[in-house]
Amino acid sequence: MLTVEETIGVTEAAQIPQQRGEQLLDSAVRYAEERHWDVFPGTWLEAVEGRERCSCGAEACAVPGAHAVKPDWSTQATGSGVGARRMWSKTPKASILLPTGRTFDAIEVAESAGFLALARMERMELTLGPVTCTPDRRMFFFVLPGAAAKVPDLVRKLGWTPTAIDLVTRGEGYYVAAPPTRIGGCGAVQWARRPTPANRWLPDAEELISALAYACGREAAEARSRTS
Repeated sequence: MLTVEETIGVTEAAQIPQQRGEQLLDSAVRYAEERHWDVFPGTWLEAVEGRERCSCGAEACAVPGAHAVKPDWSTQATGSGVGARRMWSKTPKASILLPTGRTFDAIEVAESAGFLALARMERMELTLGPVTCTPDRRMFFFVLPGAAAKVPDLVRKLGWTPTAIDLVTRGEGYYVAAPPTRIGGCGAVQWARRPTPANRWLPDAEELISALAYACGREAAEARSRTS
C-alpha cells in the first residue's frame, strides 16, 4: 500500500484491492495538520452481490466511492486534525475529498498530457506543487488559489481554447479526491508528485500553464490527426 509520503514512479495508477479505514483516517488527519488543507468525507465503495458499488446506492453513479454525500459538503470541510479524526472515526471507509478554491486550486488535464508536461517542467526546473493521478487517467496539479479565474485567459493568450485542449481548472465550489481514495473498481488516487516540505509553497498557475497548455495542445492535435 502506498502512503501519503510515497511517490508514484509509474504512469498508471496501481490497482489497490483494499482501502483500510485507518489509512484513510491517518491520511485525512495528516492533510489537515501538516498541509493545512480542508478535508471532508465523501462516499465509499461497498461490496454488493459480488461487486463494488458506491455507498450512495445509485446504479449509474458517475464517480463511485468518491463524491460528496450531501449538497452542503462545503460546510462540512475542516482544516482541523481533531475534526478530521472525528469525522473519519464515524465513517472510516469514506473517501477523502479536498475542497478547491481555499488553500489551493487544481488544474486538471488528461494523464498523458500531464506526464508530458511534468517532463517539460522538470527540464525547465520549475517548482512544482503536489500532483495527483486518478485511476480514470486524469491528473490534478495543485496551484495557488485564484487560478480558476485567470487560467482561461492565460490559455487563450497562448493561442488555445481551454475546452478544445481538455484543460480545466477547479476552484471555489469544487473538490478533488485525495490519496488513498479509491474510485470505482479501477484503483486508487495516488501522488504523481507527493506533498513534501519543499513544495509547501504552491506555484502560481502562470508558472505552469505554458507547459500544461503545450502538452494538452499537442495531445489534442494528435487526436485530431488520428480521426482525420
